[in-house]
Amino acid sequence: MALVNLPGLSKMIDDISEEHNLPESAVKAALQEALLKGYERYRRAQSLEQSDQFGDDYFDNFEVQLDVEEEGFRVLATKEIVEQVTNKDHQIALQEVKEVASEAELGDSVVLDVTPQQKEFGRMAAIQTKQVLLQKLRDQQRRMIQEEFRDLEETVLQSRVIRFERQSVIMGVSSGYGRPEVEAELPRKEQLPNDNYRTNTGFRVFLKRVREGTSRGPQLIVSRASAGLVAYLFENEVPEIQDEIVRIVAVAREANPPSRHLGSRTKIAVDTLDRDVDPVGACIGARGSRIQAVVNELRGEKIDVVRWSPDPEIYIQNALSPAEIERVVLMDTEQRHAQVFVPQNQLSLAIGKDGQNVRLCAHLTGWKIDIKEVKKDEETAEPTEGETVEEVPPDVGDTIEAQSSPLEVKIDD
Repeated sequence: MALVNLPGLSKMIDDISEEHNLPESAVKAALQEALLKGYERYRRAQSLEQSDQFGDDYFDNFEVQLDVEEEGFRVLATKEIVEQVTNKDHQIALQEVKEVASEAELGDSVVLDVTPQQKEFGRMAAIQTKQVLLQKLRDQQRRMIQEEFRDLEETVLQSRVIRFERQSVIMGVSSGYGRPEVEAELPRKEQLPNDNYRTNTGFRVFLKRVREGTSRGPQLIVSRASAGLVAYLFENEVPEIQDEIVRIVAVAREANPPSRHLGSRTKIAVDTLDRDVDPVGACIGARGSRIQAVVNELRGEKIDVVRWSPDPEIYIQNALSPAEIERVVLMDTEQRHAQVFVPQNQLSLAIGKDGQNVRLCAHLTGWKIDIKEVKKDEETAEPTEGETVEEVPPDVGDTIEAQSSPLEVKIDD
């Protein structure tokens, strides 16, 4: 059989495999596709006057076979046995086949060697092969990254800073011990204001999504601002959560508040089915050791741990901590609208700086909240300006919220 020589083929495959972090099988597949494109270019150049005959699927019955030992490749074509040939690339005459295989019949298929001569393959075909190979290698890398990390979406990975591109930080992440690093993008809006992103600095990041398709740049989008990162850190620090004694019901987070002079803040609601366990105390730990470990990882972010309750009045009251609430009135359960009455000296604490506390409460509970002040020596409550919190726009906070049950968890970004 004819052979087009590729000196150093074995070493080339090894080098490409190491450089692009791809298995040899993926490199060989990419090289076969590229060489086939080069062969197509060669054939089109040979038939410039009849180039219209080559449709998009014209060469589907052709394939390239690599020979690593002899350092070269062959081009093979699968042809149908017919009585009279109308297309030499796709058909072969029965009489011609019977000269070498007497048992051949009409309708059968045979594989034939159609490898061009070395000198005929041509410089332009070789250039086409190289260009296609680079593209196929990139495509192979993207597909492998998508397959490797698709099951790791919405989990936390260890990462390190590699470089900076515009306002994004390019991080190196790995899917497991011993696995090669893959580039991931940490966009500006997913960064923490108190993080110091220096080259080779390590961070834990939340894998938000794996990009599909063939878009340029990193395939992985990671976050330091996601509520999922907070949930993971508590799961990692609190054994009771790992043992499913304590459950995280909801998390509301403003890692990048709308106002510059506001600090990052999170509220997390927890619950337990064990009456002998205090879920809030379990998350805080002895002398605050457990919650302090989470705060340190998030660079000093303020975190409120509150007790979840199936009673919306109690839940809203807990969620507005550290403010002391006099009472909560559910105005419309279908529209999830509640009024909260607070003493005059607790009003600013309940609302929070620039409304952050009540805004996070609304995120956490899913209720529209009106805060009203109860003045001393008055029996009626009078509204205070700027005290109603409607639904919060999705770009203001990042929330994990419970739906019909404290054990169902949903992430909204």
